[in-house]
Amino acid sequence: MGVAASLTEAKPDEKAVRKEESALHALSAYLKEDMEACNRAIVARMQSPVPLIPQLGAHLVAAGGKRLRPLLTLASARLCGYQPSPEHQRHVALAACVEFIHTATLLHDDVVDESTLRRGLASANAVFGNKASVLVGDFLFARSFQLMTADGSLRVMAILSAASATIAEGEVLQMATQNDLSTPIEKYLEVIHGKTAALFAAACRVGAVVAERPEAEEQALEDYGTNLGMAFQLVDDALDYAADQQILGKTVGDDMREGKITLPVLAACRAGNEEDRAFWQRVIETGEQTDADLPHALELIARTGAIQTTLERATQYAEAAIAALSIFPESEIKTLLVETASYTVSRAH
Repeated sequence: MGVAASLTEAKPDEKAVRKEESALHALSAYLKEDMEACNRAIVARMQSPVPLIPQLGAHLVAAGGKRLRPLLTLASARLCGYQPSPEHQRHVALAACVEFIHTATLLHDDVVDESTLRRGLASANAVFGNKASVLVGDFLFARSFQLMTADGSLRVMAILSAASATIAEGEVLQMATQNDLSTPIEKYLEVIHGKTAALFAAACRVGAVVAERPEAEEQALEDYGTNLGMAFQLVDDALDYAADQQILGKTVGDDMREGKITLPVLAACRAGNEEDRAFWQRVIETGEQTDADLPHALELIARTGAIQTTLERATQYAEAAIAALSIFPESEIKTLLVETASYTVSRAH
């Protein structure tokens, strides 16, 4: 089922939805051996003589997660025909590196956002405190750079270190736009490119680098990752106002409580009447919120079609991600990457 088709159906066929939802599981199954090796590398690199580090690491591992970013590195390497030796599996080590970068940013984000849930469980900062979360996040960043150094490729280090800097810039830019309803949509897209899409892009590109593929294939995979990451974050922002809390894995309405500027809010505010805009100014710009505000916000977002607007934009990015793969010959792994892009949007239904 195409991405666009999945958005236009009011009641999508259950079998089709299950097929889309199984796309990520299929990708994981296809890369099972590589992912198991990656998970072993992650656990091994989380070890430390300082007890709190492996304890907090065990909490993160127990929380699970899709491991989408390391999967993208492994899948990209496979798509490009990378042939590892038993002694030297660069794609596995770099997939673990990508996950460490991602996890470090999550630890720091949860402290900044004062989040209490992550993937449906108590967040690390809620269990271990803010200081431990920040410091273990620093440890994981350091581990990621050790893995980059061990790989020995300056090109890989340039790609992943640049992505790390861009993530930090994206988070700072998000903080700068917080509580500001005048934020242009283009600035919001710049934020999500920094905080999410940049690492997706880097994760994909290094797969082509380890396979020593030409620049055109590197760029195609970077484009795939960028567009996939944009779609992924747009859907996440939509889910914050549309999902069941147990499905979402975090508290519904967190973005509103934190005054975050996301496309659902921008779309609802701009499509609403004067009374609606006054409501958004109160809850987002001044931060004056009551228990009744979240239900009203959800009502306004539904009435103005803001979720649909957000998902339509996500669909455009998902379709661009799929188009970027056209340079590669047909294969099972290519099909799985295409289906992963479709899944990214369909998970909002």
